[in-house]
Amino acid sequence: MQALVVPDPSAQTMEQLQWQERPMPDLELDDVLIKTQAVGLNPVDFKLVTGGNAAWQFPHTLGLDTAGIVEAVGAEVTNFRPGERVCGHANLANNGTFAEYVSLPAAALAKIPTTVSFETAAASLCAGLTAYQALLRKANLTAAQTVLIHAGAGGVGSMAIQLAKAAGKTVFTTVSQHKQAFVAPLHPDVQIDYHHEDVTTRIQALTQQHGVDLIINTIGHADADLPRLAYNGQLVCVLATPEHFPSNQVVTISKLDLGGAHRSGNPAQVADLGQMTAALLALVQAGKVDPLITQVLHRDQLVTGLQQLQADQVVGKLVVTFDAC
Repeated sequence: MQALVVPDPSAQTMEQLQWQERPMPDLELDDVLIKTQAVGLNPVDFKLVTGGNAAWQFPHTLGLDTAGIVEAVGAEVTNFRPGERVCGHANLANNGTFAEYVSLPAAALAKIPTTVSFETAAASLCAGLTAYQALLRKANLTAAQTVLIHAGAGGVGSMAIQLAKAAGKTVFTTVSQHKQAFVAPLHPDVQIDYHHEDVTTRIQALTQQHGVDLIINTIGHADADLPRLAYNGQLVCVLATPEHFPSNQVVTISKLDLGGAHRSGNPAQVADLGQMTAALLALVQAGKVDPLITQVLHRDQLVTGLQQLQADQVVGKLVVTFDAC
């Protein structure tokens, strides 16, 4: 089968990636073999090329998100059958999804609803699941009425806005001015242009100096969010947590690592990936969230898509189809 690989440890640029003929993936007892129909592209994909991973063996197949058709199932798999449409988020330490076939643990997969396309399913995974986990696993939404979501035009941010609005929350988001038109249809209550406004000052003004109940930080520099939190506020960090825990504040700080579930050694955490995927796809099917696909590429354009992401030339979601090139 054909797969897009990092050929050796010295290959750390998009230009060094190669399509190679690779063996079919192994099918363990609890795995599902998937014939790839579409994959989602994520910033983490190019970051892994430039940064590598100590667990990789080379050539290493890239890719984290896939949607496709069940080709075969392991002997212990009872909830999937050949021919079914499935999708899932992979383990970045293993060979990935940018291949004609991929093998993933059945527990991490979900069936794709009949009205959801392969492209939409693939686009919903990494960013959508990160937003879902931040809001519906890490945060206590019962205690939160106001939410600040950073980078509202990004994959995680745009999905988080939709999920928070669906939950009935007041949503503030940081968005540069030239991306605000893209975010406006998601109906955040306020967009803050962080290039021209002081975010802390604006948040305090919007909340009568109380601060926000919940912040979803997708950008790092989490210490800057501490003055923006209300009493009993919650800060969920996709990247690093604050360097200094605020002893003079009553707050909750959480760290999120979506794909870490695969490496946790805890089957329940892997199964929760599948459960979250099913729940998220149900919201997509119901029209409550949209991964906002802005470009669908063919397989021979996959590297170009990664280059566009690396150059920050993408608004919305890139998807690659694996039909005939």
